[in-house]
Amino acid sequence: MIKNINVKGLIAIVVSATMLFAVLNANAADPKAMHPERNNYKSAGIFGKWDIPSLQRGFQVYQEVCAACHSLDLIAFRSLSDIGYNEDEIKAIAIEYEYETIDGDGEETFRPGIPADYFPAPFANEAAARAANNGALPPDFSTLVKAREHLGFFSSTYGEDYIVALMKGYEEEVPASAPLGFELPEGAYYNHYIEGNAIAMAAPLYDDMVEYADGTPATIHQMAYDVATFMAWASDPTMQERKQMGLKVMLFMFFFVILLYFTNKRVWAKVKKGEDIDPSKI
Repeated sequence: MIKNINVKGLIAIVVSATMLFAVLNANAADPKAMHPERNNYKSAGIFGKWDIPSLQRGFQVYQEVCAACHSLDLIAFRSLSDIGYNEDEIKAIAIEYEYETIDGDGEETFRPGIPADYFPAPFANEAAARAANNGALPPDFSTLVKAREHLGFFSSTYGEDYIVALMKGYEEEVPASAPLGFELPEGAYYNHYIEGNAIAMAAPLYDDMVEYADGTPATIHQMAYDVATFMAWASDPTMQERKQMGLKVMLFMFFFVILLYFTNKRVWAKVKKGEDIDPSKI
């Protein structure tokens, strides 16, 4: 009976492994599940730092292309100092925006933005955002990268990789490699990297769409890379400081462990010899 149980258990394991392998292969072959390619980011790794020129170019792409639909709710103008802007530049950026306020007579009026203000949303509310975007709700740029970050058992993808791939993954028409019978919903656009391959947002980038202040060629890939880098910063502005603190803590722990090792060795050496231990001499 035990042998029968072992045989049945072995068969169950083999069948389960076969089914898992088949599912993984099916997902890998499914054109709807294209995996974003990895890009090289200066912010990656334990020694990673923000690429300031890329962040500033990404902010320019956000202002000129993305800000019309996408909010940046968690970022204040003064936070731009982290990506290389000085106080006067931040004031100049903030003053371009208007905010509702109440004047001394109790009436609604508008005032120019100040560094302490947060970036205003492009729409008054969710209903207005959906009405202007064919029913779709444009996601907030200050959370999107973290929301799309994937750490899987077989592979991992930075959220930035998803953004770059999405920006470059548009097709004017459904390609021949699409599943047989694929129908694109009305008002949607085909994209290789979105679930279901249908996205409400039209291709937002094309070559030379912006003119970078530093003269960098504004290719689709460069703009997608830069805005993805900016979005990564917006999702985690303290990343660089956190990594630097982590390295300091690791260095401290390394020397602390060495100190404990030699202290422990000295104490127990006397115990092994049978000597009395004087705590004042440890």
